[in-house]
Amino acid sequence: MSIEQGITSRRESDRKVETQQWFQKLIQTGEYVGDLYSINYETARVIIHDFYREKVGGIPSLSFLIASRVDPNNTEIDFKTEDASFILLRVMDAAALPQDREAERIRVETAQRISGETEKNWDEAGSMDLRTKNLLSFAGVQCRIIGTFYLEENVQDGEAPLNLKFGSDISNYYPNRGLKVYKPNGKALELIVNYSDPSNIQAHIEKYGNTENVKLGFIRYASTNRKYQQIDDVPVYIYPADLLSQKSALFGMTRTGKSNTTKIIAKSVYELRYPKESTENPLKIGQVIFDPNGEYANENVQDNNNALKNIWQLREGAIKDNEVVTYGISSHPNDPDRRLMLLNFYTEQNIKIGKEILDNLFTQDDPIYLRNFAQVVFEAPDPQDRSALTRYNRRILAYRAILSRAGFTPPNNLNPNTSRLFNPRLIEAMQNYEGNDEVIYHSAATILSTRNPSWGRIADAFEALEKFIRGGRDTGYNNFENWYVNERPNASGDRWADEDFKKLLGIFQYSNGIRRIGKAINQHTPSTTSDYADDIYSDLTDGKLVIIDQSSGDPELNESSARRIMKKIFEKNKTQFTSGLTPVDIMVYVEEAHNILPPDKEKDLKDIWVRTAKEGAKLRIGLVYATQEVSSIQRNILKNTANWFISHLNNTDETKELCKYYDFADFEPSIRRAQDKGFLRVKTLSNLFVIPVQVDKFEV
Repeated sequence: MSIEQGITSRRESDRKVETQQWFQKLIQTGEYVGDLYSINYETARVIIHDFYREKVGGIPSLSFLIASRVDPNNTEIDFKTEDASFILLRVMDAAALPQDREAERIRVETAQRISGETEKNWDEAGSMDLRTKNLLSFAGVQCRIIGTFYLEENVQDGEAPLNLKFGSDISNYYPNRGLKVYKPNGKALELIVNYSDPSNIQAHIEKYGNTENVKLGFIRYASTNRKYQQIDDVPVYIYPADLLSQKSALFGMTRTGKSNTTKIIAKSVYELRYPKESTENPLKIGQVIFDPNGEYANENVQDNNNALKNIWQLREGAIKDNEVVTYGISSHPNDPDRRLMLLNFYTEQNIKIGKEILDNLFTQDDPIYLRNFAQVVFEAPDPQDRSALTRYNRRILAYRAILSRAGFTPPNNLNPNTSRLFNPRLIEAMQNYEGNDEVIYHSAATILSTRNPSWGRIADAFEALEKFIRGGRDTGYNNFENWYVNERPNASGDRWADEDFKKLLGIFQYSNGIRRIGKAINQHTPSTTSDYADDIYSDLTDGKLVIIDQSSGDPELNESSARRIMKKIFEKNKTQFTSGLTPVDIMVYVEEAHNILPPDKEKDLKDIWVRTAKEGAKLRIGLVYATQEVSSIQRNILKNTANWFISHLNNTDETKELCKYYDFADFEPSIRRAQDKGFLRVKTLSNLFVIPVQVDKFEV
């Protein structure tokens, strides 16, 4: 034998040993349950005997089974052959056997024979002969084919160990060939449910330099979770890197474990900054949580006072200010370090920001005057264009007067300035008016020609001016407008009252419009000049966990605030991306997402949440959203969701919507029936099939 032949022979021998080791890891001969007797590309049927069913602790619905033709004790297994594979099955229901009708007849006759004998059951010794009892102990089980495990050489390194691979189907089937079926438990089951393709792990290394996984919970097949099925201590892990730059959904009824799971997820991402292995790259990921009920920002009895904001205490020597920061519209007695999300709506640098906040309070269903108000955009003109600057300053004055009328306290050092903003001919027209409203118009003319009136008086003057302009011919405004456009010296042909100015004045006509604007008062303070959205983004780029307590805010205001913060994150990361830089990784969590994310009926693809769902991956923005109803979320967001965490849903409308995604159809009846807290069906980017999990309790 040549040296080359010897090397080849030794390599083949080593591969056979390695292959046998893999089979012995996945196939536990003591967990044999039966034989596969019918198969197609989607389903398989297994015949099982009661003796083996009892021996393995039962076969619950939706449990995993493994089918293979290979004997794991065989030392001559060639991993290249088609038989050298494992078909992964999921138990769905009972399957009829050809002899079932005869078996049922025997059971009925035996039960009739012992009827009334309460100390005896029809299957006990003496009720029927042992041969008959043995035949009746066989039953069929219908299974879904999940996929195939097989072994493959490393294409880059032929000397490297074999890789375990998984395909989400079968490459062939032989209906006339039998396969032995086993119920995986212990290490075998742990290997199956936590399998991740090597290419996914390599992608984590290339993108983040981190392949760390964290424990989510334990395998749980059914609501009836008896402790003797040999699966109670089989852990399920997730890769936090799967969540980065991806969309993740948590659906389920109230009090079924969504918030607890969100905390587990946020904790897993947070702990990437402290890797367990020295070879792992520390990842300090910025996370922001919109907390509508205050359960993440505040300790509460429901969670045994395990507030997520205290997660920094997990690491000895950690400094809170470097790790976690909370924001809110109002202060909290148990959170003295909370930063208030307040903005000075009056200052020049915040005019556009404040206006955007107000605009987000309105929808397409609101009256035309509110939609007109939302259309006004404050873009500073060229300082050399005197006419444009005058019009801009007049609009700014009107806008600030609206704020004052709506109850926004103005800064002490800011007074109305009417200088050169109101044409003397207009003042004269208002002073010369005679009629029912002459007192109002005369007073307004006086106010508008006063250099620094109070904010209350200037608001009254604008209300009167709006009515005077609307009166047109009856008030004499049309005569002034005609003179201004056509007859005055050096007339430009433009109207004195431009459309944006009229849209602003239109608000004074409706007290309800003023009240709607006043909903944003809680976000205003006259004593600051910074923008909290910028502060939040800065905290995120520093890798902090940011919790925004929205429990005390108006729902519309909370939605507009969240939308503006999300827009800030999106635009900032987009700027980095378009500049050729790598955007900073950010995770965004939205609790009670139906209050913030656009509903399914909303088809606006330019919505910031939809854009984040569709473009967030390249901008390295991860989105985790939690709500009670699948149907409440726009489908464009659902279609771009990679990670799913599903607890109890109580109606078929929601479960049927869920069935459109991955293999959740297998779990539809279980999701609808099982109401156990923390019992979730989980599908992540690295998991190639849905795993039923009892999620751990979050604790600090």
